[in-house]
Amino acid sequence: MTKRGATTRIKPRATLLAAALAVVLCAGSSVSADERNDHHNHGKDVVQLPKTGARCANDTKCHNRWHPAIQPVASANSGDIAIFGTRDAFDHSLNRNSTAADVVALNLNLVHPLTGPLFVNGSAPGDVLAVTLLDIEPDKFGYTIIVPGFGFLRDVFPDAFIARWDLSRRGATSPDIPGVKIRFDGFMGTIGVAPGPAQIETYFQREAELASAGGFVLQPQPLDALPGTVCGPGGSHNGRCLRTIPPRENGGNMDVKQMQVGTTLLLPCFVNGCLLSIGDVHFAQGDGEVSGTAIEMDATVTVRVQVIKGLGAQVTQPQFHGGDQLKRLAPKKFHATVGYPLKQKGVIPPTHAYLNGSKIGPLTNLSEDVTLAARDALLHMVDWLKINKGLSREQAYCLSSVAVDLRIANLVDTPNFAVSAILDLGVFREHDDNDD
Repeated sequence: MTKRGATTRIKPRATLLAAALAVVLCAGSSVSADERNDHHNHGKDVVQLPKTGARCANDTKCHNRWHPAIQPVASANSGDIAIFGTRDAFDHSLNRNSTAADVVALNLNLVHPLTGPLFVNGSAPGDVLAVTLLDIEPDKFGYTIIVPGFGFLRDVFPDAFIARWDLSRRGATSPDIPGVKIRFDGFMGTIGVAPGPAQIETYFQREAELASAGGFVLQPQPLDALPGTVCGPGGSHNGRCLRTIPPRENGGNMDVKQMQVGTTLLLPCFVNGCLLSIGDVHFAQGDGEVSGTAIEMDATVTVRVQVIKGLGAQVTQPQFHGGDQLKRLAPKKFHATVGYPLKQKGVIPPTHAYLNGSKIGPLTNLSEDVTLAARDALLHMVDWLKINKGLSREQAYCLSSVAVDLRIANLVDTPNFAVSAILDLGVFREHDDNDD
C-alpha cells in the first residue's frame, strides 16, 4: 500500500504534463491548408486583431514595451484562433526608397511594435499558454540592415547598410544583393506574454545591475514608448516599462527561426489572461541574426491559443515543439566554416568589453568561449563570401544574417570550443532550389 501510495503521488503530475502536451502537440501537428484558409470549419471562434494606421502610435492595438498595466485590446477562449496584423521591427520607418542615410537616422525607441495584448479567457498565473502557429502571410516588402553600434560584429561593421527585398511566398530577391534568392521560412521574431509585477521588478533589477557593470543593456526609455498613458514620459509606470530588445522568461524577442508553421510555443502565464502580443515577423533568418536584423516585414499571423491549467510550475520559460518542420529548414547543399575562441592580440571584442579587459586584451586564445568561436566562424564566412561569391563585406554580413546558421559543434574540447557557420548554397541562383 505504501508503494502504491507513493506512485499515486507522483504519477498524476507526470500524467498531467504528458497528457496536456500530447493534446497540444496533436493539435499543432494537424495544421492543414483547409484550416489555414477556413478557420471556422473547426467550430472555434476567430478573433481578429488587424493593424490600423501606418504607425504604432496611431493604433490602439499596438504597444512597444512590456508591462502588465498595458490593457488587453481583445479576448479569446482557449482553442480559439487569433489573427494578428503586425508591423515590421522599426514601425514602418523604412521603405523601398530608403538608403543607408535613413538607417543612420532610425529611432531605436520605436522597436518593436507589437499587436495586442490578447486576453485569453480562463488563464491565470501558474498556467501555460500554448500558441500554435497556423500561418504567416508575408508583406511584399522587407529589409535587412546594418545599424551602426548594433549587431554581433558591430566593431567590424561600423557603417550603415540596407538590403531591400521583394517578397512573396516563392522567395525574396534584392537589388542590393543581386544573384541571391532566399526561401520563405517565416516565423514570429517577437511573441510573448505580459510579465507580472514580480517579474517586472526582477528583470529590471538584474538588467540594471548588468548595466552598472558595463553590460550592453537598453533600460526603460519613456520617449516614444507606447502606450503613452502607461509607458510614455507622463505614463503611470514609465520607469518600469521594459524594452522589447532582449527576450526574457515571458518570451518576447527570441528570434528562434525553428518556430515554424505547425510548431507550438509554450509560454508561462504571469497575469490573468496571459496577455499575448505578437510582432517583428521575419520572412527568413539565419541562426544568430548576426547583423541585428533578419528579413524584416509586415505580416498577417494566424495562431491557435490553448490554456494548459497548472503547468506553470514546470514550464517557467519558453519551450516549443513540433513535428517534421525542421527538415524543411535543412539546406540541400551547403558550405561551412569552423571557428574557435581566437582573436588578435590587444583586441577586446565588444561582447567582452565589460569584463576584465586588462586580462583578456593580451590573449589571442580564450578558454571555453562559444561567443568568440561564433565570431571567428562568422568572420571566416564573410571572407569566404567576399572571395568566392564577389560580395562586398556588407552584403556578405547581411546575407549571413538571413541565410547562415551558427551551430555549436562542441562544448568540451578545451580550450577551443567549436562553432560552425553553415551557409545554404541554395540561395545562389546557380544552386537555385527555392522553387521546389
